[in-house]
Amino acid sequence: MKFARACLRRAKTIVAYWQDATLVLENYRNRIRISADPETVSILHFFEAWRSPADFYASMTGYDRGSLVAGLRQLTRLGFLVQEGSQEALLDLQLEKAWSPWLPAAGFLHFSCKDLQYMDLKAQRRDLRRRAKQLPPPSPVKHYPRATQVALPAPNTNGDFPRVLLARRTWRQFSSGPVTLADLATLLWLTWGVQAWWDLPIGRVALKTSPSGGARHPIEAYVWALKVEGLPGGLYHYAADTHRLESLRRGRSARKLGRYLGNQGYFGSTGAVMFMTAVFSRSQWKYQDAGSYRNILVEAGHLCQTFCLAATWLGLAPFCTQALADSLIEKDLGIDGVSESVLYATGVGARPSGADWAPDPKGLRWGIARVPFYIPTGRPTQRALAGALLAFRSTFPRN
Repeated sequence: MKFARACLRRAKTIVAYWQDATLVLENYRNRIRISADPETVSILHFFEAWRSPADFYASMTGYDRGSLVAGLRQLTRLGFLVQEGSQEALLDLQLEKAWSPWLPAAGFLHFSCKDLQYMDLKAQRRDLRRRAKQLPPPSPVKHYPRATQVALPAPNTNGDFPRVLLARRTWRQFSSGPVTLADLATLLWLTWGVQAWWDLPIGRVALKTSPSGGARHPIEAYVWALKVEGLPGGLYHYAADTHRLESLRRGRSARKLGRYLGNQGYFGSTGAVMFMTAVFSRSQWKYQDAGSYRNILVEAGHLCQTFCLAATWLGLAPFCTQALADSLIEKDLGIDGVSESVLYATGVGARPSGADWAPDPKGLRWGIARVPFYIPTGRPTQRALAGALLAFRSTFPRN
């Protein structure tokens, strides 16, 4: 497709905000930011609908034609303009259709948080120690000293449930033994399985052990099996209504799992990892406001805690993490990352012998990093930063 003949349109996933004294435009679908001025905004406004570059050039009297061509090419290359019929235009349309009830607020949050880059833990921990000296961290508890105090009876800790709840911890060491298929089946059914159906005038809804807004249950579970007795290694989808695993891809790779989970390679010794995805249309059908996206995140947390408690009850070692290589996981799961996207990962392994809790990988303690471990830098991957920002006053010199 020749650029000069292709109609262009502004990408539908652009937001604008001020950062200090600079106006910033961000395409949150591809996480690219550019600096801008009113002329840049005017250009994007011109292409609010499909229009040809020739129409644009004709409207920009007094500007150098070569600069105009270069500017449109640059905006197109960075994803702020899309060419009619291109893959970028199809993705833009797909996201607009799939997320229309929740745009721009929920879309900006969700897609801006995908594919975060991670940095080495040792350097980050040095920074945290330095920060703590300058500014101590906030207190983990809150009090009202002047309020009347009411003493409460001692809590009832008798029985299995309090014991399991008090024993729940996040593990990062695992034994070399496998998880049994029976234990995996129990975990899947107790966490994500459909326990019953409820017939309503709008149709049948599922009931599970964790709450879901409107009983929409947007969360799906996928299993990456590494060491599960009686189950070939690979990726599976858990069918919540039939209590079956649907095989998607065979093979097991601890190294690839490390790539999935932000290069936290020690999780490669676990038995199985469950990736939670969200099918957004289930919630959007009933809830049209962007705040409903927050409900989905909360529901993933409900499910993760249910899973960790069930694993603790079974005497296993659970963990959870949001350090995800989102796009890589979604590609391997065969989902598009737009109508269905990965949100959270939780997993389980066999406990190491003689350990009541193993919160750190072997050889890793606070301030001593001997294995690869990464935490988010706080910004999404960006291909256009300070060194490659657009400034259209200089890009479009007047004749």
